[in-house]
Amino acid sequence: MNRCARIIVFGMFFPLLALSQNSDSIVVRKIYTEALMNGKAYNWLRELTGNIGGRLSGSPQAAKAVLWAKEKMIEAGADTVYLQEVWVPHWVRGGKETGTIIETNGNKTSVPVCALGMSVATPSKGITAQLIEINDFEKLSRLGVENIKGKIVFFNYPFDESCISTFDAYADAVNFRWAGPSEAARYGAVATICRSMTNTTDDFPHTGSMHYNDSLPKIPCCAISTNAANLLSKIMKANNATQFYLKQDCQLLDSVLSYNVIGEIKGSEFPDQYISVGGHLDSWDICDGAHDDGAGVVQSIEMIRILKAINIKPRRTLRAVAFMNEENGLRGGKKYAAVALEKKEKHVAAIESDAGGFAPTGFGLNMDDDKKTLIAKWKPIFKPYGLFSFENEGDGADISALKNMNVPRLGLEVESQRYFDYHHAPSDTFDKVNKRELLLGAAAMTAMAYLLALYGL
Repeated sequence: MNRCARIIVFGMFFPLLALSQNSDSIVVRKIYTEALMNGKAYNWLRELTGNIGGRLSGSPQAAKAVLWAKEKMIEAGADTVYLQEVWVPHWVRGGKETGTIIETNGNKTSVPVCALGMSVATPSKGITAQLIEINDFEKLSRLGVENIKGKIVFFNYPFDESCISTFDAYADAVNFRWAGPSEAARYGAVATICRSMTNTTDDFPHTGSMHYNDSLPKIPCCAISTNAANLLSKIMKANNATQFYLKQDCQLLDSVLSYNVIGEIKGSEFPDQYISVGGHLDSWDICDGAHDDGAGVVQSIEMIRILKAINIKPRRTLRAVAFMNEENGLRGGKKYAAVALEKKEKHVAAIESDAGGFAPTGFGLNMDDDKKTLIAKWKPIFKPYGLFSFENEGDGADISALKNMNVPRLGLEVESQRYFDYHHAPSDTFDKVNKRELLLGAAAMTAMAYLLALYGL
């Protein structure tokens, strides 16, 4: 036997090739044990959602969340914690929205609606107009101005239930929320109603950002709950002269100074090489933002705490980043990337958790094939913890701007079936998050960050 080719560990023979993987597996086991036995992410999430609640950019709650995140990063043991200035939009919802179905026989039915983020308000007395139901943009174009002008367009496009990943169904439907208002305005519509972006049927309207084409009129737009959308569609099929009353008081104010919150563990050998691990601190105002994205924020801070607790000194600098303004502007992510570019920082990789605090299943990899091959060698390390998916390319909105620096980007993938039950809805509350699943996600992110800091890409 060639003694240089083998080594005895715990009385067993292992090839030298497997030695590093074995030692890495031991560290990863420590990471998971620390997360599951002593993890603080769940209690931190309870604080964030319970004491602060919804944290829309520009709001007093968002400002409180910045101070809270800074405090938690210090508590976690970060070597350095600092705030990165970013100007964010300040859109306010105003009073509770009103939506009423008005049938030709005089029956009126109140239904749950909420303004879409960045929408304009209706006139102070609201809008009452006849409805027209649309489920594809081609139909909108075919009907044209003569059939659309003066009406409220009801975009009723349900999630495709044949999609295994609910994120695929969301990607298929979300353009009706994002671009629908301006497309309807193109043909003279006075407002739009959009079926909520969810595959569940409930009475919660799901908000979310929309985008105005500045060359077209800006018309009020709202989301309607799926139960109400089904009811409205049924009534309209019985009588296409059905009307709808909509009132909302939202407005866009002047931009506000806010911050990304950044905590670092300095690298022991390559302090000027960075791996960022993050989630977004802001959330929509109608919910507590537990899954979206309080979970990602506390998981990122937990990375610092775990590595400090088990006395791991990363070779490269690790950053936990709580990004501001993902929901209605992405200004935090853009500012982070702009500063990194200006300072000529070497970013080895960036990881984001923004798919909810559900059980982790793997990582999306948005990077060159040679780097994917390197990460694929770590799959056996993650397999015992239920992570198997390393084939998709999803990463995260906040780290997307780093693509201009060719930074490899990873997104924590989770079991997706229940995410859109809560996404951007009043039901996104702390009680919907499972403690063990949240901590498993934190451990997965920490383990990946540890390996990236150790080996680079």
